[in-house]
Amino acid sequence: MKFPGRITSGVLMLITSCAALAQSELDVRIKPSNDELKANIEGYIGSLGDRDEEALLRFSRGAEEQARKAAQALGYYQPQIDTDVKGGKTPRLVMNIDPGEPVHLRNVTIRIDGPAASLKTFRVPKSNALKTGAVLNHGRYEDAKRLIQNQASRYGFFSGYFTRQKLAVDPRAGVADIELIYESGPRYTLGKVSFEGDTPFDEELLQRMVPFKAGEPYDSELIAELNQNLQASGYFEGVRVDAAPTASKNDVIPVDVKLDTRKPRTMGLGLGYSTDVGPRVKANWTRHWVNPQGHSYGWETEVSAPRQNVGLFYDIPLDPPLTDKLRFAGGYQSEEIADKDSLSKLLTLGPEWHSKLPSGWQRVVSLKWQREEYRLGDDSGLSNLLMPGVSYSYLKSDNRIDPHNGYRLQFETKVAKEGLGSDNNLLYGTALVKGLTTVFDKHRFLGRVQVGGSATNGYKSVPPSLRFFAGGDQSVRGYDYQSLSPENSDGDRIGGRYMIAGSVEYQYSIAEKWRVATFVDQGNSFNKLELPDLKTGVGIGVRWVSPVGPIRLDLAHAMDDDGGIRLHFSMGPEL
Repeated sequence: MKFPGRITSGVLMLITSCAALAQSELDVRIKPSNDELKANIEGYIGSLGDRDEEALLRFSRGAEEQARKAAQALGYYQPQIDTDVKGGKTPRLVMNIDPGEPVHLRNVTIRIDGPAASLKTFRVPKSNALKTGAVLNHGRYEDAKRLIQNQASRYGFFSGYFTRQKLAVDPRAGVADIELIYESGPRYTLGKVSFEGDTPFDEELLQRMVPFKAGEPYDSELIAELNQNLQASGYFEGVRVDAAPTASKNDVIPVDVKLDTRKPRTMGLGLGYSTDVGPRVKANWTRHWVNPQGHSYGWETEVSAPRQNVGLFYDIPLDPPLTDKLRFAGGYQSEEIADKDSLSKLLTLGPEWHSKLPSGWQRVVSLKWQREEYRLGDDSGLSNLLMPGVSYSYLKSDNRIDPHNGYRLQFETKVAKEGLGSDNNLLYGTALVKGLTTVFDKHRFLGRVQVGGSATNGYKSVPPSLRFFAGGDQSVRGYDYQSLSPENSDGDRIGGRYMIAGSVEYQYSIAEKWRVATFVDQGNSFNKLELPDLKTGVGIGVRWVSPVGPIRLDLAHAMDDDGGIRLHFSMGPEL
């Protein structure tokens, strides 16, 4: 059979074209082995593309020059380089390299002159790679220059310059000298902050969000903190902070802020589920600013089968306004406690003073009046308590949504005195300690301890909201929510004076967003300060890291109770 010549030629051209498209390979061989040098040479030369054998021969001379530059960058100034091109289906450029002896640093002078020299936070580069005797590395030299310049920009030495920046190499002697001398010049200062934009807020409120005073030395971190403060205030939709050195006068940099106020009202609606309370619906409404002083108010509510509540608040920002505020709060909650024979209807009202201490602790000082109508089995009552209280909390975490290391501490106490707005004497306190650490990226260890206690001369008059129960997703898994409690003569769970609960959990990462877990929980609530009868739950679980935090699904077995495996479902950050 014969084919037209044009078709035959076309087939041959297609075969030739496909062969030409075969990717060429670079084979770098260094003796003695040096992975860093090999990677640097491959990076300098880059991809060989689809060159054929002839093209690789022409390219080899330029590749050899690139390899020499890559070797010099790491201190090898006298390498022996032999190139060879291998043909075939996949052409290869083979480079045999003997790097020789590297150049070592002899004299190293790195110095900061001027006002920056007395600034403790302005670091002079002092890595081991820049010490006498170290192998010359051009990258470390450039890093040192960059570090000095970056610090000068951060701390406001905008007139600074290098009076000496020299890298002298003597390849034959195998030595190099470095001289970096930086004259910082004067440190610029921050001027007064001016605000622009259509905002309803008093200048005094805006100035309280500024983390520095006019005349303070420039620090770019202060500018970033100002921007973050304004964004976090909840008042603004857009924030732009300009502090340009080019606009300075007499080394003073003006700070101009452009603000776009957000819409004053927002509303939220959410659905959730946990095995403690089952399906639940949450809703909230907030008026983010009411007046030029930045006051705000709103409400929030949660509805589930055992618990329904609504809360109202009115906030007055203090100084500093992002962390300190005076809140007037009130709320109503109806809840089935422990079982269907127990019910609490709780009304609360009172002020709270929120503040962040210099140590990082969050403190809330409160004065709460609460009126609670309750039924615990056959007992029923009406409690009125006026309780001053204080709580402290501290969180250290490397990630708010899905931390790998950190801990949380929480302590709360409040007191009521009969005759001073209260019908009972009561001292009440709780504490919570949580810790998390990750080892070798995949192994996570979590620990939790909760304790609570109360002292009173009239325990029968203490309402359910101030008694202690254990069991459930956040307490002792394997047991139902609030099922661990002292009981009355009829078997009704009536809560205890004291409570302790703890957990130890191990997690192993099986994929980027997935973990498996195993855990042991212990705890109980009780009425006497004797060695308590602690209940134990053990189980396994799975974790999926969602955008709002880990979602936890656990199967837990109660070791000290009749019954089978209980399912626990919860979500949120683990600290």
